[in-house]
Amino acid sequence: MQSFQDVLSTQRRRSFEDWLESTSITLTQVNGQRKYGGPPTGWRGPAPGPGCEVFISSIPRDVFEDCLIPLFQTVAPLYEFRLMMNFSGQNRGFAYAKYGRPADAEAAIRALHLHPLRGGMCLIVKMSTEKRQLCLGELPAGVSEEALLTVLRMVSDGVRGVTVRVAGPRGKATSALVFYSSHYAASMAKKVLVQAFKKQYGVSISVRWFSGSSKPRHDESEEEGALACPGPKPVGQALLTAASFQLARSAFRDPHPQLFSRVVGGPAPQASSGEAVPHDAVGRLRRLCELYGLGLPIYDVRYHHTSADGFLCVSYSVLVPGLPMPFCGVAQVLPGPSTNTTEEEARRTAAEQVLKAMSRA
Repeated sequence: MQSFQDVLSTQRRRSFEDWLESTSITLTQVNGQRKYGGPPTGWRGPAPGPGCEVFISSIPRDVFEDCLIPLFQTVAPLYEFRLMMNFSGQNRGFAYAKYGRPADAEAAIRALHLHPLRGGMCLIVKMSTEKRQLCLGELPAGVSEEALLTVLRMVSDGVRGVTVRVAGPRGKATSALVFYSSHYAASMAKKVLVQAFKKQYGVSISVRWFSGSSKPRHDESEEEGALACPGPKPVGQALLTAASFQLARSAFRDPHPQLFSRVVGGPAPQASSGEAVPHDAVGRLRRLCELYGLGLPIYDVRYHHTSADGFLCVSYSVLVPGLPMPFCGVAQVLPGPSTNTTEEEARRTAAEQVLKAMSRA
């Protein structure tokens, strides 16, 4: 028998789906959040600048865009609305609403801060921090602004400019200040830059918000984690040595993308010059296995439980036919809009861990 809460939750989801159908509004799910607009269909005018976004918290977990978007549109037209989601299908209690002008954002705070919702809860509405600058540390000595800008635009979106700073003895301490077009672009870049530089160029860098704090004021930057699982480690040392990559430091100064390639530590088959390198972890692992004649990886991903904060906890085993033992581990991932999307995300996470293990060997 369904509980009253289950029945109520089903009714609210149905109401949300009916609203989507009746309004023809399109929502896009990416990185654990559902996004409307950015810009919406029919938007006229430039993209909003600083001071146009508000941060909304204390949202009941079963309240969705069918309630929130019309409410915030009563103030002024919305350029963008982002609701943070977890695996259970509930929201994570906070969202961002972006208007066309700073005056509209200020009006939303005046009109909707402490706005009552059912159950006695009140919305908290305040100005978003909208940090747009990242500080990169531990960069290779001698890197030029032109080369770094090219690399950053290859691995992240919305890069507006970069300033390289040199300090320390003989100018060996190199850092950079990177300017992004929006807080969203900077936040997404902050999640991927460390791994992107490590995986693609063999360089370990540090990334932080320019304000000096290690995290932004709101927890949008909470990253999906993957945990190591005790168990047998694969051998195949000859492969792992050949598959360990490092950055060609001299090439890092060259601004042309084709020169920012990792150097394979040993003889290896050469990829066809006309063949594109896959960008996702599953594709990169498959390509690596093809290059060394190991056979296609076989994934076994199994659901364990859903954590209190909505992350789906899974275990994985990735068998590479040419190696004597599988790669095993556990991971936490956020849900996608469908079961297939969630499974794909779990496989991507597993593939990332396998690539890390191979590069460390």
